[in-house]
Amino acid sequence: MTELHLWLRHEIRTTERRTPIVPSDARRLVESGVTLTVEESPQRVFPIEAYEGAGCRVAKAGSWVSAPSDAVVVGLKELPDGPPELTHRHVFFGHAYKRQPGAAALLHRFIAGGGALLDIEYLVHDDGRRLAAFGYWAGYLGAALAVLHHRGSLKAPLRPTSKEELDAELASEKRELRALVIGALGRSGRGARVALGVAGVEPTCWDLAETRELDRPALLAHELMVNTVLTTRPIPPFLTDRDLDEPGRRLRTLCDVTCDVGSPLNVLPIYDTTTDWTHPARRIRDRPALDLIAIDNLPSLLPLEASVDFSAALLPQLLEFGVGGPWRRCLDRFHEACRALEAEEAGEAGEAEEAGEAEEAGEAEEDAKTEEGESRDV
Repeated sequence: MTELHLWLRHEIRTTERRTPIVPSDARRLVESGVTLTVEESPQRVFPIEAYEGAGCRVAKAGSWVSAPSDAVVVGLKELPDGPPELTHRHVFFGHAYKRQPGAAALLHRFIAGGGALLDIEYLVHDDGRRLAAFGYWAGYLGAALAVLHHRGSLKAPLRPTSKEELDAELASEKRELRALVIGALGRSGRGARVALGVAGVEPTCWDLAETRELDRPALLAHELMVNTVLTTRPIPPFLTDRDLDEPGRRLRTLCDVTCDVGSPLNVLPIYDTTTDWTHPARRIRDRPALDLIAIDNLPSLLPLEASVDFSAALLPQLLEFGVGGPWRRCLDRFHEACRALEAEEAGEAGEAEEAGEAEEAGEAEEDAKTEEGESRDV
């Protein structure tokens, strides 16, 4: 452990206030012999002084590009567009293995520089369950925003808040509402159900059994829907454009917590761009009205709670950082994705198919994820 050097980078997204390592856990890492460098960040929920007090080194924002070659760069969301060659090992949510927009470009940067992506989404237990995730808070906030918008009380632009303040707003008005949570048994689904309960709403709960043969008329009969399902294999979409044009549709507010837009595995292929803090809801149908919320960093609206929970889950994995176990699975998944990309671009369809099959063989979690309604991050 004494040779491990972690480098906690600043997040370039202006609305990202979370951190994967909170100061109290940073102290535990330092006390365990880890060298931890923390970049300055004016937006991180914890001040840099808290990390200094925990024994961390301090560096300027963005200086990870010149970090020692053996440093492991830790973050949450996307990297800046440069440099073109990534030479370090990076730990973050890369969203690069399902042909998402920008995925190929990111993988090529790692290939060019000889670095590696250890994607937190694929940091999993032997049984395929994710070891660190923001799913609960993503589901909680997705449902909360959907309720507030449905009531006409969602204020934009959004701003980070506390759970106490958010709960008080949710509980301030109680009215009957037919709500549906898909993926209700997973982390995100549980969070969504709790938030709806605070708002006085008892939702319909669907999971794997109900989505195997989806009852679309029943789905469209709900006024509000929260989707938390992330699937790693193709399944029939939950909604299509044709469904939205049904004249008897009662669905008025849709929150897609998963935000898998652009992926061929998207279960809600009815929109092509996410929403954001400035414009959290977008109307996608006029007659009857249907508004979409699809924000891909929902937990950052509760940055303190989300960071504390996530850091507590990630800490044991960082203390055991190495070449085996979950980290080896992350690295293997990265190499499989790179081989598949290179084979596909070289026109070697057979090799690409074999690489894809190798990826699928490592996805023992796919049914569990669909059943549990895992969100991809956010």
